[in-house]
Amino acid sequence: MRLSLRLGLGVAVLAALSACADGPSSSSGGDPDARDTLQLAVPSAVIAPKEEVATYAVGDAEGYLAAEKLKVDVINTDGSVAAVQAVASNSADIAPADAGAILAAREKGVPVKAIGGLVRNWPWRMAVRPGSEVRSPADLKGKKIGVISLASGSAIYARAYASDAGLDAAGDVDLLPVGVGAQALAALENGKVDVLALYTQAYTTIENTGTDLRYLDNSDAFDGIRSLTYVVTEKTLKEKKDVLTRYLRASYKALLFSAVNPEAAMRDGYQAFPQLLTGKKADDRIADDTRTLEAWIRTAVPATGEPGNFEDWGAISDAEWDKTVAYTRTAGQITEDVSLPELWDGSLLGGANDFDPADVIAKAKAAG
Repeated sequence: MRLSLRLGLGVAVLAALSACADGPSSSSGGDPDARDTLQLAVPSAVIAPKEEVATYAVGDAEGYLAAEKLKVDVINTDGSVAAVQAVASNSADIAPADAGAILAAREKGVPVKAIGGLVRNWPWRMAVRPGSEVRSPADLKGKKIGVISLASGSAIYARAYASDAGLDAAGDVDLLPVGVGAQALAALENGKVDVLALYTQAYTTIENTGTDLRYLDNSDAFDGIRSLTYVVTEKTLKEKKDVLTRYLRASYKALLFSAVNPEAAMRDGYQAFPQLLTGKKADDRIADDTRTLEAWIRTAVPATGEPGNFEDWGAISDAEWDKTVAYTRTAGQITEDVSLPELWDGSLLGGANDFDPADVIAKAKAAG
């Protein structure tokens, strides 16, 4: 893996955060009908057809959260670093955040733990317009790369990609924040940037407008690196293991439902997040939004096999963690290897996988 970058993102602010205060969760106490409340931080400023739909919205609409006696409140943050900060400062109980942001916080002494995987297939790609002179990774020298923000996994990926191509990621490429969607596309079309570094779901949103893109290859160096991963504080993990287990179970059931019937999942998304409709009727948006959601779902479920055979939801192997740590270190987010026992606690996954997938699949198929 030829990644030599040593310039990291500014995450020192995380060092000042701690989990010393009580988190925002509330306990149901002795009331058998009451629900435990969790605050979920979404690692993006804008709601979109991705994890917040496939896990939270479906979990809410299809009754998986209610069955677990959970009430989940959603807050938006400006990327994974901010989502980890929200968890670390007790503004949120749990967040799906980029594994690199979790590692960076852990290295700074912030007591956070990864407790379950979400995105298992590397989601980041480099894209250019079809007629671009950029045809290989080496052609990025002297070019401007559009990233979501300088605090996102997009920037980390762009630097690592350039370094893997044998370039000096600090001097051979420039990173410019362009956001996603129409804003990112405009930056590419007007020449503000030469290439985009986004995740697959964001590209589908652009392609839904009729825009053609050409993708650069990722090298084998990026295979097996983990992305979005559920993170909590050590304190929350210790005090709310049962609540977190129930949330993970509802989340993975919702993800399986979404994989089987993404259109029904998208309609659940409209119910939870009406702003997704942008003033239009659901039937006018459903085709494009379902394609976008499907692109995200493909990053979160096994690359092969059928939904009925999907298993071990949330599992992350030691080999995957080793490669993720190496990538994060080489990309400059961390300076030393992070101990796996300090970083990862998979003890909740047995309970999180304690459900009958056939029931979920049948419900998803019956949704039409």
